[in-house]
Amino acid sequence: MRLRLIPETTTIGFLKLGKAAVFASIGAMIASVILFFALGLNYGIDFRGGTLVMAEMPEERPIGEYRDILNGLDLGQVAVTEVSSGEGGAGQTILMRVGITGDDPDAQSAVVTELRTVLDAAFPGISYLQVDNVGAKVSGELVQAGVLAVTLAILAILFYIWIRFEWQFSVAAVASLVHDVILTIGVFSLLQIEFNLSIIAAILTIVGYSLNDTVIVFDRVRENLRKYKSKPLDDLIDLSINETLSRTIMTSGTTLIALLALYFFGGSVIKGFTFAMIWGVVVGTYSSIYIASMLLVRLGLNRDGSKPTGKAGTQFADVEA
Repeated sequence: MRLRLIPETTTIGFLKLGKAAVFASIGAMIASVILFFALGLNYGIDFRGGTLVMAEMPEERPIGEYRDILNGLDLGQVAVTEVSSGEGGAGQTILMRVGITGDDPDAQSAVVTELRTVLDAAFPGISYLQVDNVGAKVSGELVQAGVLAVTLAILAILFYIWIRFEWQFSVAAVASLVHDVILTIGVFSLLQIEFNLSIIAAILTIVGYSLNDTVIVFDRVRENLRKYKSKPLDDLIDLSINETLSRTIMTSGTTLIALLALYFFGGSVIKGFTFAMIWGVVVGTYSSIYIASMLLVRLGLNRDGSKPTGKAGTQFADVEA
């Protein structure tokens, strides 16, 4: 007997809430843009440049004590964060950042040496878990590369969906991906979670995950367009979403179980990445059901999906993907 989380056949009217969902998403996207320009992102060392030191202390000390020592070195902006406390006899883990050190490798090495010398003297028994140094030029290039990677990924997806489906599917899919990326940027700006290269990797993964879910629904929509030539488009899309609902819940559910385990037990180093992934799975599933599907309704479709037209990507429809 197979495990079923939902009945084999469902008749949920997803698009009844479609308009409300679209208006809510537009509001959330506008809020995300405002947050980005008002608060900005909490860029990590990858994008801002500087020196990062994660160290384990033999005993717990006040955060202000570490900050005072680093400020005395006159190395620029200083940030100190407690990763884990010294409760239960365990060592206290501290994450320390200092400002941009320039692009000279010798100067960067000198900063790291100075930091370690001062910390060794102030906190005997200190253990260094991570030491990173990124110059201003490199961090600027990483920002450009990250933006370019996300942009090229979305453009490549636009081309792929255009070839595989009609242009309406392509526009709807890319709009839902842009929606996911903007909301992810917004929530990182709101919560001021560190934004680094691992978050760019998470965003690219979110794009791929959301696209996979969207394509599954679109494939079923295209099949049903051929089977039910007179069924209203709203009802046909609802039917398609219901027919793929079991797969969507199983895939999203199992992915979330793994991600939640990583978030709570994987340590602070990957916490930002796993948070982005958890958020991406939720918002990607939502956008596949509501944003992409509602846009299909608004853009209209060729009712006979088996007949390619010269005006859309379905001139390649007879080629199996």
